[in-house]
Amino acid sequence: MAATLSFHSPSKPISYFQPKSKPSRPLFSKVSVFRCRASVQTLVAVEPEPVFTSVKTFAPATVANLGPGFDFLGCAVDGLGDHVTLRVDPSVRAGEILISDITGTTTKLSTNPLRNCAGIAAIATMKMLGIRSVGLSLDLHKGLPLGSGLGSSAASAAAAAVAVNEIFGRKLGREELVLAGLESEAKVSGYHADNIAPAIMGGFVLIRSYEPLDLKPLRFPEDKDLFFVLVSPEFEAPTKKMRAALPTEIPMVHHVWNSSQAAALVAAVLEGDAVMLGKALSSDKVVEPTRAPLIPGMEAVKKAALEAGAFGCTISGAGPTAVAVIDAAEKGEEIGDRMVEAFMKVGNLKSVASVKKLDKVGARLVSSVSR
Repeated sequence: MAATLSFHSPSKPISYFQPKSKPSRPLFSKVSVFRCRASVQTLVAVEPEPVFTSVKTFAPATVANLGPGFDFLGCAVDGLGDHVTLRVDPSVRAGEILISDITGTTTKLSTNPLRNCAGIAAIATMKMLGIRSVGLSLDLHKGLPLGSGLGSSAASAAAAAVAVNEIFGRKLGREELVLAGLESEAKVSGYHADNIAPAIMGGFVLIRSYEPLDLKPLRFPEDKDLFFVLVSPEFEAPTKKMRAALPTEIPMVHHVWNSSQAAALVAAVLEGDAVMLGKALSSDKVVEPTRAPLIPGMEAVKKAALEAGAFGCTISGAGPTAVAVIDAAEKGEEIGDRMVEAFMKVGNLKSVASVKKLDKVGARLVSSVSR
């Protein structure tokens, strides 16, 4: 969701409006199986036939915002994420999709595809492909907890969109799949692509525009090392609640500062400068100051990370996960230990630390069974 900045004079604050989510059309009935009629357009002239009887896909966790890049910067992290298994199912009516099973970190999600992020994204992808002659069943395995700040809903949506695309012969491009995933994000947490875009495309992604959608992948140099220290406390920070805490106005000086830090962050990614990346990531003066007090111990956790040698630390997405940046895995483990201690000592929260590399691939096919 892109912010709209209204400039009046340098001495006055900037109006910082939070637009409503992209309006959804009342097309969905409350059923547990759904005929494909999502609000996205059909993009394939001839309905494709399935090339596999089943596929399994994976989509990675993501770190959105990256400090000053609120709603327009995000990246994918390796080794954490969600899996989707999708099957051609003759017992499901043609053109419909059934969510048959949900396992993993949470099983309390709805199996109604209209209320499940994987289901919504799968429906949108079916619509883009014009699927009317085949029924599908979907199993979702959650590797990410809800409300963690690691793009849990986006990972499910990305894995589902890629699974539908793969089973019908990969007719859609990645930017089209991001649009399908945005259908899901809009209904779950708001119309913003800083999780779904990197979950599908991998690496760092800059969202230059939402209307129309314009995505710019940012390539971190292959010969440079970058590690993310992710510390997730036992505390849920729902995206909608954390977005509600955002300021409605910001001073011009903070706008200028955050703009310069976001530009520095992009330059650091392209140059492979982990130190500058960390400094920019740590320098948000708009969003982090309002959200950090809502996460017990977060300010102390950031201080502990920096004192332990992290190049930078901020809130991952809407939180409560804290993310620090470093260029060596061993140093990252030590930093993670200090961050865990701070969460417990100051916030009285148990937490788990992990050190992960940048995921440069994004959502992908894991396995398939041919027809």
